[in-house]
Amino acid sequence: MVLEKTGEGFVMDEETSIHFKRSDKDLQELADFFTAYVGNISRYSLSHNSKSGKAVHLEIINNPQLGDEGYEMTVASNLIVIKANNRKGIFWGMQSLFQTLTSVRTNEVLKVPGMRVVDYPRFKWRGMMLDVSRHFFGPDVIKQYIDLMASYKLNVFHWHLVDDGGWRIEIKQYPKLTETGAWRVDRLDKVWSDREPARAGEPATYGGFYTQDQIREIVAYARLRNITIVPEIELPGHSVAALAAYPEYSCSQIPQLVNTGGVYPKNIQSSYCPGNEAVFVFLQNVLLEVMELFPSEFIHIGGDEVDKSWWKKCERCQQRMNAEGLTDEDELQSYMIRRMDDFLVTHNRRLIGWDEILEGGLASGATVMSWRGEAGGVAAAQMGHDVVMTPGSPCYFDHYQAGPEGEPVAIGGMNTLKHVYNYEPVPAELSIDEAKYVLGAQANVWTEFIPTVEHLEYMILPRMLLWPKCYGRLLKGAIGKTLTVDCRAGIFAALIKEGCATVAAIPKWPSALFRKMVSFWCKWTVK
Repeated sequence: MVLEKTGEGFVMDEETSIHFKRSDKDLQELADFFTAYVGNISRYSLSHNSKSGKAVHLEIINNPQLGDEGYEMTVASNLIVIKANNRKGIFWGMQSLFQTLTSVRTNEVLKVPGMRVVDYPRFKWRGMMLDVSRHFFGPDVIKQYIDLMASYKLNVFHWHLVDDGGWRIEIKQYPKLTETGAWRVDRLDKVWSDREPARAGEPATYGGFYTQDQIREIVAYARLRNITIVPEIELPGHSVAALAAYPEYSCSQIPQLVNTGGVYPKNIQSSYCPGNEAVFVFLQNVLLEVMELFPSEFIHIGGDEVDKSWWKKCERCQQRMNAEGLTDEDELQSYMIRRMDDFLVTHNRRLIGWDEILEGGLASGATVMSWRGEAGGVAAAQMGHDVVMTPGSPCYFDHYQAGPEGEPVAIGGMNTLKHVYNYEPVPAELSIDEAKYVLGAQANVWTEFIPTVEHLEYMILPRMLLWPKCYGRLLKGAIGKTLTVDCRAGIFAALIKEGCATVAAIPKWPSALFRKMVSFWCKWTVK
């Protein structure tokens, strides 16, 4: 990233106009977004393509250096120009401009500093994951999460929609997935790890799900903000909720209840039966509806922490192994993943899964998300497979960030701001050629111990603010001195260190707790 200070800056007022090619629908959409943003923080309603007054120009160009998401922005006293190869770059340039302004209406002067910025990402996958199975967060919270991601130029929202604690996506062909699977017995009075299992006859009152219309709205909301949503439909494991709704797809076919927390009752089944052909029909039908809702290239199928104990004693599973020449249950899991990979490929999609999908052999088209350290990602890249790096340390934002004394109860671990800021996604073991398979990195928020929006805010911020450093936008350019700019009530922060530059902002979020936290952390300097 190149960031150069120039001139006195640009003061936005009621005479400011946004200029763009009228026939370009993408630029029209972005100009409307720009106008709405300024309208929310001021009394100004910016005009479009007016011939008088100061101007903000949005221009599509052809500059190979900027790539698919880069932009160039210049700010002078009467003119701001944002140039990019497509709408993605224009939007990221707008975000950099917004970061210099207040995020709430204070009636202060809207002044953009004079500067020249050239910015383009090092990685194509700059992700954040949110688990909504363990605790459900409504559509408005998901949109706020997406807004935060957009502010920091993160472009992949990995939406963990199903797990043992609840199924959160409407599937019309299988209504019991949400009628039954989306609800569990309420044990919110206890922490996740201490919740006793549900008993027969207890009312299942805690949960929720997203309708298909709500999902379409959220997908469109994310698209406008340059964010691709990658849905995760767990298989073959982490499927207690689905099997509570449709027990016929388990090995024993015995009815069970949705998990209330981290205590698994005896004989509960969390894995589909890969010996039952009906299971594949069910999963393919589910994925057909998922693909209709999500246009993403990747579909995440989980693949982690599979309990294979039932497979060992399941007659159908053993028959499948004999028929397919499989030597153990790891290969049976690989067989299942390969079939799902083939299915997704026929629909022009790509399978991605947690690093356990390496066990028993990796499907030919699979991309690996490495979470148990970096070894899985290294192995996959050395095999010529794309990988996304997301090791628990430091990429799990549900881990403690300080303390743990005085901190909210967390699942464990310790991922401090310093650890997050210093993370390098490309392992040293990879050669230059192998490193090309690293698509990027992702931070994950598992919500077993995060039941409220306020707690979610506390866990992701300010770590999300510093996370973009690992994506290498800092590595281009720069100024050559260390500078910390006053956060102005937590709105704007610039960190320039060791010849590198970045701009990051903390936009509005409703929690007073978070705003207090910002006022403290904005005094923090990266060491």
